[in-house]
Amino acid sequence: MDDIQHPARVRKSTSQAEKALAFFLRFLNQPKQVGSIVPSSVFLERRLVRVGAVAQARTVVELGPGTGGTTQALLRALPHEGRLLAIEIDQRLAELVRTELRDPRLIAHRGSAEQIKAALAQYDLPAPDVVLSGIPFSTMPRQIGKKILREIRSVLAPGGRFVAYQVRDRVAVLGRDFFGDAEADIELLNVPPVRVWCWRKPG
Repeated sequence: MDDIQHPARVRKSTSQAEKALAFFLRFLNQPKQVGSIVPSSVFLERRLVRVGAVAQARTVVELGPGTGGTTQALLRALPHEGRLLAIEIDQRLAELVRTELRDPRLIAHRGSAEQIKAALAQYDLPAPDVVLSGIPFSTMPRQIGKKILREIRSVLAPGGRFVAYQVRDRVAVLGRDFFGDAEADIELLNVPPVRVWCWRKPG
């Protein structure tokens, strides 16, 4: 009958509700560390995968995976032999990503975006082909934002891409000092609409 839900569907929707709640609670507790009040849309996830050329990457670093929606999209596109290092500063969200996405290519690391190089060394990973970031540069102190961008430029492989998706343009302003001008676009099918910037490291 139409009013009887399949048990598997009930479990799935409950899981999604729990993830949304975890994301929202993180926003309430630490709004300066969360880029949006809701997770990314599937349209934004597809755009990030395409702009980052994830399907051709060997090593990908994701800064701020949140509840893992974008992480899942990256894993779907990542080659079988690729590795994804997801760096999350919030312990609860890092553990959520670790337990929910049981993929041997994924490393869910609890840590700061200021220490990407140390995290890569900890897991013996090579220079990343892509660094993808949803962390909000607009709400963090300017010097911390610069330190993170300097770290990203340092670790990227020659020819590698840095992709940032943000509501505000602070990352684009700061990024010019380290990467020059970015390729810019906007994803309207997201709440809120998000700007996507991409820089490519020479080489």
